[in-house]
Amino acid sequence: MFKNPDSVREAVRAFKPYAPGLSIDEIAEKYGLSRVIKMASNENPLGMSPLAVEAIQRAAAEGFRYAQSGNPRLARAVAEYHGVDVSQVVLGNGSDEVIDLLVRCRAEAGRDNIVVNRPCFSLYPMQTKLCGVELREVPLNADFSFNWQGLLEQTDGNTALVFITTPDNPTGYCPPVAEVEDFAKNIAAKAPGALLVVDEAYMDLSGDEKAHSLLPKLNSFPNVAILRTFSKSFGLAGLRIGYGIMPANLADYLCRVRLPFSVNLMAEAAGIAALQDKEFLRLTKETVASGRVVLSDGLHALGCRPVPSQANFLIFRLPEDCKLDTEQVFTALLERGVIIRQVKSYGLPDYLRVSVGNPDENRVFLKELAEILN
Repeated sequence: MFKNPDSVREAVRAFKPYAPGLSIDEIAEKYGLSRVIKMASNENPLGMSPLAVEAIQRAAAEGFRYAQSGNPRLARAVAEYHGVDVSQVVLGNGSDEVIDLLVRCRAEAGRDNIVVNRPCFSLYPMQTKLCGVELREVPLNADFSFNWQGLLEQTDGNTALVFITTPDNPTGYCPPVAEVEDFAKNIAAKAPGALLVVDEAYMDLSGDEKAHSLLPKLNSFPNVAILRTFSKSFGLAGLRIGYGIMPANLADYLCRVRLPFSVNLMAEAAGIAALQDKEFLRLTKETVASGRVVLSDGLHALGCRPVPSQANFLIFRLPEDCKLDTEQVFTALLERGVIIRQVKSYGLPDYLRVSVGNPDENRVFLKELAEILN
């Protein structure tokens, strides 16, 4: 007798999907607006690199072709950009694909566990649960710094992966690199089979990579993998390109099982061009750094309580005497054509998150928020 064709695994039936930021089109249509600004998904406030746009236009005529298997040109460009061996690079359809590959390749259901912060980037627990692997969550400290000792205590001989994000999402906290180094050494001593995955999606917007990034010292840590993305500082979120840099033997296994052609031909061309556009990257970093200050100062002036951030976003609490809750403020901003992000799905219902926009977007957000609060 055949099973019900609609039946799925228990983990799938209980699965809660990723909650993305709202789109400009859906809010414009819902509220009948001619102008909507989106400050919800940590996208690049300057848009896309002009060199990447030109590269896409040149590559468009070849859109009927498959990309070369493994995207070797982009892998070489990434390796050269970071000064690592190309054998250490794993490309993906966003760094999300690399996260998924790490979970599926390293963690055995019913045996292994994965350790994360709480809250953390939602894809870590999502893919862990989907694969039927035990998830161990360690609450952040009250100031949103990492509880290193708590994370270490949760690791054991069956820990396959430990995920941390620096700067962190959704909080923006970024630990000194010395703390990350010590943690990597401690994990190697206590749980030799565990891989520490340091997600540095926002690292090049931190203001001081040397003080915070483990990537330059990666080859001194055989138990560490670093994740990066083209979605933020390079402005290619819609093209979905990310990558991991890790020990070559692990990279080889991930490349074997990675879905073929997951990075398309035009995305590959855009990624190579974006790595060469140093002026766009410089302007992006300047815009984010200055905009972060503008937003933080503006929120403080309104009585809100932003959390210090080294990413291209801020989470903040409303003024203590505010008569509105976060849901009401979020909705009121939508009605005025400003999309920010609720973070209740991260377990932070008393906070809102706003991405750093360009100067005009930052001004509009603060103006509209002031009118709502007053």
